[in-house]
Amino acid sequence: MAENGDGLGTVPEHERILQEIESTDTACVGPTLRSVYDDQPNAHKKFMEKLDACIRNHDKEIEKMCNFHHQGFVDAITELLKVRTDAEKLKVQVTDTNRRFQDAGKEVIVQTEDIIRCRIQQRNITTVVEKLQLCLPVLEMYSKLKEQMSAKR
Repeated sequence: MAENGDGLGTVPEHERILQEIESTDTACVGPTLRSVYDDQPNAHKKFMEKLDACIRNHDKEIEKMCNFHHQGFVDAITELLKVRTDAEKLKVQVTDTNRRFQDAGKEVIVQTEDIIRCRIQQRNITTVVEKLQLCLPVLEMYSKLKEQMSAKR
């Protein structure tokens, strides 16, 4: 490559090398960097200056992006804090509602057990009445037999 008086001919080459470094896989960087040392006597120093300028450029871009997204980040954190407060309130409400449901459920269980006992008693009474009705003819006959036995004496 031809070099003019102050080595400015290497600047486009350095830009190409930097672009290649930024755009390639890290496994291919070795040969690219070797070309910086193989070219010209002051090429390394000029490449480092170009690299520093590139780094400063990227730092500026990163800072711009961070500044651009910073307010959105702050707004998101503020919103998350509000959501956390609302979530804590909701958790308290859910816990309270659950406790009230549990208490109401206990009362329902007690009343259900009372109903079950009453139904069992009702069924037992019905069974007793049915059995007694079956015994009535026998008791009536016994009563008549007793009357007849009393009358014959």
